[in-house]
Amino acid sequence: MRLIDGRALAAQLRKNVADEVAARIARGRRPPALAVVLAGEDPASRLYVRNKVKACAETGIRSEEHRLPADIAQADLLDRIRALNADPAIDGILVQLPLPPQCDPARVIEAIDPGKDVDGFHPVNAGRLALGLPGLVPCTPAGCLRLIQTVHPDLAGAEALVIGRSTIVGRPMAALLLAESATVTIAHSRSRDLPSLVARADIVVAAVGRAELIRGHWLKPGATVIDVGINRIPGADGQARVVGDVAFAEAAEVAGAITPVPGGVGPMTIACLLLNTLAAAR
Repeated sequence: MRLIDGRALAAQLRKNVADEVAARIARGRRPPALAVVLAGEDPASRLYVRNKVKACAETGIRSEEHRLPADIAQADLLDRIRALNADPAIDGILVQLPLPPQCDPARVIEAIDPGKDVDGFHPVNAGRLALGLPGLVPCTPAGCLRLIQTVHPDLAGAEALVIGRSTIVGRPMAALLLAESATVTIAHSRSRDLPSLVARADIVVAAVGRAELIRGHWLKPGATVIDVGINRIPGADGQARVVGDVAFAEAAEVAGAITPVPGGVGPMTIACLLLNTLAAAR
């Protein structure tokens, strides 16, 4: 069984970004610039933003934090986004989710200039992905595809199962796999007989948000497993522990390759955000 090391691949991608940013600066161009918008004081969101800002600094990308109060009116948030759209010194805009309840995330995402939408969530970018056209791709599925390709450089004809149909991971993941000529099935909460779907898949991408839902004995021997889940459950010592959507110990006995949680998909998500910011600057 091969453990797919997301940290190592992400480190290489960050180095590639840093090298290109340095080359841009050497040619007399400014570094790429990312604006991160955070509304409210959600602890997890603050941690994610801090990690993203740190990653930008390490690669030479300039970042701006726009911290807004939890009670901000949607109109004021939209005004801030419009100002960032119009700012020629800003290449990428990231609005950290979730938003306060008075702000409609769909309205806010649609307000971002698609060319600056480094999360890849704007309907224009989603449509371009669905049509197989170039655009900014959501970071988590983009990272998952790169992890899969370390095991399967050629995905043509491979049976791939995506468990989860969110617009953030599941649907764009399926589109990326289709673009690589894989045979793709999407499973979700209403799918019948999930174990039989898992059993025939060469590649399983689990992004359903349910701790250890996917059991090891469901897997096809030698399958590649990409675990997107991040779930906190009580440990034997009473302390919370982080697990994925796949029962890792069981799956590792059957899979040919598998990502750990943590240390698999998470680092790749931030690395792909940096790649998107660089692409937006280009």
